[in-house]
Amino acid sequence: MRGEDSKQEAMFSYLSPEKRVPTEHPLRRIREMVDTVLTEMSPRFAKLYADVGRPSIAPERLLRALLLQIFYSVRSERLLMEQLDYNLLFRWFVGLGMDEPVWNHAVFSKNRERLLNEEIAEGFFQQVLGLAQPYLSDEHFTVDGTLLEAWASHKSFRRQDEGQGPRDRNGEADFHGEKRSNDTHQSTTDPEARLYKKSAGSEAKLAYLGHALMENRHGLLVKMRVTQATGTAERDAALRMIQPRAGTQRLTVGGDKNYDTREWVGKLRKIGVTPHVAQNNTNRSSAIDGRTTRHPGYQISQQKRKRIEQSFGWMKIIGMLKKVKLRGRKKVSWLFTFVGAAYNLYRLGRLEAEAMA
Repeated sequence: MRGEDSKQEAMFSYLSPEKRVPTEHPLRRIREMVDTVLTEMSPRFAKLYADVGRPSIAPERLLRALLLQIFYSVRSERLLMEQLDYNLLFRWFVGLGMDEPVWNHAVFSKNRERLLNEEIAEGFFQQVLGLAQPYLSDEHFTVDGTLLEAWASHKSFRRQDEGQGPRDRNGEADFHGEKRSNDTHQSTTDPEARLYKKSAGSEAKLAYLGHALMENRHGLLVKMRVTQATGTAERDAALRMIQPRAGTQRLTVGGDKNYDTREWVGKLRKIGVTPHVAQNNTNRSSAIDGRTTRHPGYQISQQKRKRIEQSFGWMKIIGMLKKVKLRGRKKVSWLFTFVGAAYNLYRLGRLEAEAMA
């Protein structure tokens, strides 16, 4: 018998969002881990708010909502709030009841200085690493950097000593035929961004550099940094990320050919770290010789180091970091670190699912 296409809406529902989410849904394990992390961070959140006054949106809900934005590649906070209004899965993950109203998207902008900053992101990242301890290697690591395109156009990159600079007939900035460099020019939109190209033959972009230190056992990120884009920033940042871990035991650090310089390799060996970087023999001699390459561990590091590119790919495509929508190094650093923590949560969810299978 054919059923009726009834348009009558039910007035009551006897199922909560908790019961509507399948028990095998991957967000369930991630939600458990996130709740553990946020419970540990609760005393830190308490210090950021006054004891009296109008209650704000709970910081735990704001951070859960931002994680959903990353996992589902929601391109703006306005669309995130729209999804949160009618998507039961989103409501369940954030902690909203069926009838609770969503907040205005401007709440995220108002909380960037107090809550959405480098300190909170680093704290969240470290708490996630605490959950990941059973999966982490404490001996073998990989470093790499990636280009983060700034939220600024080439037309904003103008001479520092000439105000607005030359204009074309449409009133737009005219930089054709003009030699531009970071010494003489600066972006009026994001002054901390630098004109930079990652490799020879590629176009120069206003950008920052994101740096990561990855452990080689399961490809989890253990340290994140954002710097201005310069030619030596990758090696300088890598050394700063490695140094706190050196000294207690012998470490190995893998990397691509960009790290094959005698100065950088010498600094690693001086602090007791074995450099497992790829050899750069193009019209030069490598700083890595047979004493290192003959060991099987070197070949393993060369295989494992490519995993860090997978994390950068996930962060740029899923986490929407291909072109950051924030301005200033501190805000970009907060976003880069928080997306790195989201990537680790995603990896941990998959690792635990594989362990239980």
